[in-house]
Amino acid sequence: MKNAYLKRIEVAIVFVAMLALVFLVSGAAQTDAVKFTDAASYYKDAKCVVCHGQKAEKKFDSDMKEEELIQIVLKGKKPEKPPNMPAYEAKGLTAEQAKAMVDYMKSLKQ
Repeated sequence: MKNAYLKRIEVAIVFVAMLALVFLVSGAAQTDAVKFTDAASYYKDAKCVVCHGQKAEKKFDSDMKEEELIQIVLKGKKPEKPPNMPAYEAKGLTAEQAKAMVDYMKSLKQ
């Protein structure tokens, strides 16, 4: 009788631990990737605004060639001093989406 009770408690503990693990792993997976829906949302959600500012006034040279800016968004850039611009191609951003980001940032500066 006592063994059966202990077995039930053991099973309940394992079940709760497994359930917690599933929620923790799925929550971590959701925070790693930011889905591109539109440039404005991605600018905020991917934390571009933290380094570049609300009006893309920091660390963004809108006078550079568009193709060069798109490549920086896709491949990243290591300036002379940190913080580095991360590569967003590795995070799933396409060239078309990178162009939309560059266009959006240019519109913010106007």
